[in-house]
Amino acid sequence: MNHDVTVFTPYPFKLGQKIRIEGSRRSGDWEVIDLSETKVTLRCPISKKEVNWDRFCYFVEEKNMKWPSD
Repeated sequence: MNHDVTVFTPYPFKLGQKIRIEGSRRSGDWEVIDLSETKVTLRCPISKKEVNWDRFCYFVEEKNMKWPSD
């Protein structure tokens, strides 16, 4: 039987990417300046403040699919 399922996958950041985060304490404009398997380093284009956070952004989509999956 199929159900509407929300699927979260880690967002594939790219060096130099300019992003906008909305709806969280990290809201604002940022540039991706470094990446590792588990961390992303961002720089504010206005204050030049740099932050290093665990990867936290996710791409979300809804699918009609079997749930739970096998």
